[in-house]
Amino acid sequence: MGEPIPPAHCRSMAELRREIDALDRRIVAMLARRAACIDRAIELKPSEGLPARIPDRVQAVMDNIRAEALATGLDPALAEEIWHKLIEWSIAREERVLGPQREEYPCEPQ
Repeated sequence: MGEPIPPAHCRSMAELRREIDALDRRIVAMLARRAACIDRAIELKPSEGLPARIPDRVQAVMDNIRAEALATGLDPALAEEIWHKLIEWSIAREERVLGPQREEYPCEPQ
């Protein structure tokens, strides 16, 4: 797979669609890698006494995503909505193995 083509360099809708499809494949591959990191967290958290949901970490991730979105010109509300779902999916995946913690701390986009 070649280097990404800047959207402004695409000369037709067909070329732009090929670029979008290539980007989508890369995004899915990165999400699969992130899911593998969550699976590893499931293995590591018990030995460190950590629950699935760590509110300070959730907030730090959301803060980082908002800052990255702002820095790259992505709508921060969109980034927060996507990561909210991703974080909740990740925590649910961890809780299936680790069990839920007693008190719930929902991750909310700001």
